[in-house]
This record gives sequence, C-alpha cells and structure tokens, in this order.
Amino acid sequence: MKRYFLFSAVVTALCFAACTHRPHGVLDSSACLIAIDSTADDTVDSAYLAMLKPYKDSLDKEIDVVIGYCPRPLTVGLPECTMLNWACDALYETAVRHFTPKKGSRVSLATRKVDFTVANIGGMRSGWNAGDVTLRKVFQLMPFENRLVVLTLTGSDVLDLCNVFASQGGQGVSAGLRMEFHDSIATKVSLNGKPIVPEALYYVATSNYLAEGGDHFEPLTRSIDTYDTGLLIRDLYIEHILRHKRISAKVDGRMKRI
Repeated sequence: MKRYFLFSAVVTALCFAACTHRPHGVLDSSACLIAIDSTADDTVDSAYLAMLKPYKDSLDKEIDVVIGYCPRPLTVGLPECTMLNWACDALYETAVRHFTPKKGSRVSLATRKVDFTVANIGGMRSGWNAGDVTLRKVFQLMPFENRLVVLTLTGSDVLDLCNVFASQGGQGVSAGLRMEFHDSIATKVSLNGKPIVPEALYYVATSNYLAEGGDHFEPLTRSIDTYDTGLLIRDLYIEHILRHKRISAKVDGRMKRI
C-alpha cells in the first residue's frame, strides 16, 4: 500500500506540473526598415506582370476613351475654383433630371426641385489640363463610390452650412447659391437672388458621404428627409460630359472671401 501511495503521489505531482501554464514572453526581437520607394522599382515579378498585361491593356483601352473636351484648364483651390464650380453645376443639372419629390412633400410646389448642390474640395482629387477629357480623368477626379442624395433642409440649417463653408475658407456650391464670408462668418447668403428664409425648406443635392457629416458638414445631418438616388456621382459627371461634350467653368463670385 505504501509503495502504491508513493507511486500515485509522484504521478499526480507530474500531472500538475504538466498542466501548469508558464508565462510566455518575448526573449529576443529585431527589426529593419524596408523602403517602399523608387529603389524597389527594379524588383518585379515578370510572370505576374505578364499575366496581368492582357487585362491592363483591355482596361486601358476602355478608360482612355475620349468623352469630352476642355478648352481651358479646370483647377482646384479655395475659396472658389473652376473645377468645384463645374462639378457642382454638372451635379445640379443631373440632379434636377433624376430627382422627383415624393408626394406630400412639405416643400412648396413653387420650389419642388433641387435648389442647389454642395461638393467638397477634398472630393476633387485632380484638376484637368486643357484638352481631351477621358473616362480615366473622371475616375481620377472622383475615385470614390459616392452616391447622389437629396436632402430636405431648413433655411436655418442652410445658413449654418454656409458658416461651415466660411470657417473652411470656402467650398463648392452650384451657381444659384451665393455668399460672402469674413472671419468664419457667412454673410449675404442668397439663392437665385433671394435671401435664405430660415423657416423655409430647401432641397440640397450632395454626396452620401457629406450627407453623413463628412468633412465636418454637420448641418447636412439634420436633414428632415433624405432621398438616396442610388446613382454614383462619377457616373453623373460622365453623363453630363457626354451630354455637353464641351467642358467649361469660370470663377463667378459665388463663394467670395471679404
């Protein structure tokens, strides 16, 4: 019995030792920096590039199709620029065509259409030189999958939005909206020559990204009603270019720093 008890005790002790988790830790480490720059250009996988080439050639052929012509450069800058003005005006025209207000809308019958459009300079990822405009250039300008949405905003929220524009040194709006600003305060805000009425309702077309408060456009999140068209803004730019062929815009004082 004593020998059996001793043997059992030893086995039990070994089992407990085996089941005990010792703390893990790093015993040693090393690191090195690998530059991801032009020095890696010569490091290529020729077989992989050869496999991709037919697809790349096919895609290049499709996106390098000329769809319009730009007689003068469209540039990006604040408080107002030709690229933002063109983008907002193009979006306005297409939004008017694609947006149909719901029955029972509280917006007056006299203004049951898109009132103005809003775009952000951060969404303009390139300018265009004078010359042919291809699909590739439109994708470079708008690489995002942003959709066109139409918001119902009070005039008070529109005025707050204009103060956001002022605090950011300007932004993009379609031709109907005009404002001046100084020290982050918007003044002389008007729509089609008339002052914004705080109690009135307005239809504002923009991207779903901005509608969700992107780029600090917080007043857009107060929308009474939101209509998502499901249409990609990039596709609407392409639609507008194909419709007009000639692309032009000018700085006209719609966003003026005083």
